[in-house]
Amino acid sequence: MRSHHCGNLNIKNLNEEVTICGWIHRRRDHGGVIFLDVRDATGIVQVVVNPENEEAFKIAEDIRSEYVIKALGQVEGRPEDSQNDQLTTGDIEIKCSSIELLNEADTPAFPLDQSSEVGEDVRLKNRTLDLRRPEMQNNLRLKSDLTKSIRDYLENNNFVDIETPILTKATPEGARDYLVPSRTSAGNFFALPQSPQLFKQMLMISGFDRYYQIARCFRDEDLRADRQPEFSQIDIEASFVEEEDVMNFAEEMIIESFEKILDKKLSKLPKLKWHDAMERYGCDKPDLRNPLQLIELSDIFKKEEFKVFSDPANDNNSRIAALIVPEGQKIGRGQIDRYTDFVKEFGAKGLAYIKVEGDKISDLASPILKYLSEECLTNIMTSLKVKKGDLIFFGAGREKTVNDYMSRLIAKIGDDLDLLKGDFAACWVTEFPMFEEASDGSLTSLHHPFTCPVETDLEKLGKLNPLEINSKAYDMVINGVEIGGGSIRIHKKPLQEKVFQLLGLSDEEAQTKFGFFLKTLTTGCPPHGGIAFGLDRLAMLMVGAESIRDVIAFPKTQSALCLLTDAPGSVTDESLEELHISRKED
Repeated sequence: MRSHHCGNLNIKNLNEEVTICGWIHRRRDHGGVIFLDVRDATGIVQVVVNPENEEAFKIAEDIRSEYVIKALGQVEGRPEDSQNDQLTTGDIEIKCSSIELLNEADTPAFPLDQSSEVGEDVRLKNRTLDLRRPEMQNNLRLKSDLTKSIRDYLENNNFVDIETPILTKATPEGARDYLVPSRTSAGNFFALPQSPQLFKQMLMISGFDRYYQIARCFRDEDLRADRQPEFSQIDIEASFVEEEDVMNFAEEMIIESFEKILDKKLSKLPKLKWHDAMERYGCDKPDLRNPLQLIELSDIFKKEEFKVFSDPANDNNSRIAALIVPEGQKIGRGQIDRYTDFVKEFGAKGLAYIKVEGDKISDLASPILKYLSEECLTNIMTSLKVKKGDLIFFGAGREKTVNDYMSRLIAKIGDDLDLLKGDFAACWVTEFPMFEEASDGSLTSLHHPFTCPVETDLEKLGKLNPLEINSKAYDMVINGVEIGGGSIRIHKKPLQEKVFQLLGLSDEEAQTKFGFFLKTLTTGCPPHGGIAFGLDRLAMLMVGAESIRDVIAFPKTQSALCLLTDAPGSVTDESLEELHISRKED
């Protein structure tokens, strides 16, 4: 139907007769000559329709935005004063000899060249129109290139692509399952997989040695800009490996993909232990482009009378963290008040600060100085090695709360003062705690219950404080975004049963939920481990999008609705009856 794609035409095609097909991106009528910007998947080219060509001109007069046409004509050079350096085809145009109208279109819900001014709800309701925008086309094509790069690397390194079930058994992995009622087994349900975790481990037990899959995963959880109820996961597992083995091939794969697709060279990733990351950045997803870090100062305040600081300084579950902002004199009192209001949103009671206006204690300025001893202030200046112009913020209180709001403050100040250096900065965060405490005091897995503890902490499994146990888990973080996480897995049944017990599962519950898996561990399970990357999240990072929805063709909203298809929708009583489900009356 066409001889060339729109965006592929250039000066080399001068005087050629070409046929193009596409959508009308823009129509302009200049003194009787009609200019049509025709767009396809490769780009835009200008078609010129002169009134001397009566048949083509008549069709062009009635053409509107997003009409689909086929145009035949000769490629000519544009006059110098009308060349467009914003287009790859900007130095040529097609002198039209004939036009065929392939389809009309209603008035678009929004102009494609002004979509940034349109609300996301409108874009999602009209997604097929939104996906025509060059930005969205580029996003999804980059994601396709990323998938190919990942596949090429894994195939070249002897990983085998194996599909795992979508309809499976409900197993707790930290989020709610999407459940599917069974028609043939009354009262029972399948679950959509939160990840292929147990299946990929069982593939290692089956002797496949190296597995991968671009897997669809489903989690019924509260959504954010970087989450969707269904998403794609680059799922990888290997046998007879240790942490370094997995991190090395995963790192090599990601570095290769960035270089191939973005022509960006990531340096070798530094490793941060989880406890160090929390102390220095307040979070386990540090953005290493940002030079700001926290410094622990609890010891300095232990003997002070000022209870705002002395109480947390003497509490093992609390901390006092200082944040030095170089050239903080740029931040006025009004901005400090706004930062105070900001951290209050995340649990802070306030935000103490000290301005350093010289080299002496007398050069410090702050409302809190009158509450602190001279010895304490001297220790602050010495420990922090402050210099003139620095601004020090203090976070004091429960450790978890302080970490949360101070890590957010680091990110906000980094953005406000334009402190971020470079395009991408990546790192590994390692040795996560095995467990964390839930609000009801019970233990939950920080990653998942199949993660192996580090050897030095194995003996603590039988002792009273499981919160001190660290795991062989590792996350890859780029620009403050966790893009992948994995671990070495438990490969011995007694240890797996012990972890289930610590998580509060009785032997009967463990057998009901995981009996099939525990049995496979007794058939000769090799040491194994792996990692999974969020494909959509990684693509979002690479294209510089603010939302994961901008790299997914047909995403859901933050309330898990599809505005294009109005899903989820209702079903008939007959359909429910087939599934042995009765509708609850309001």
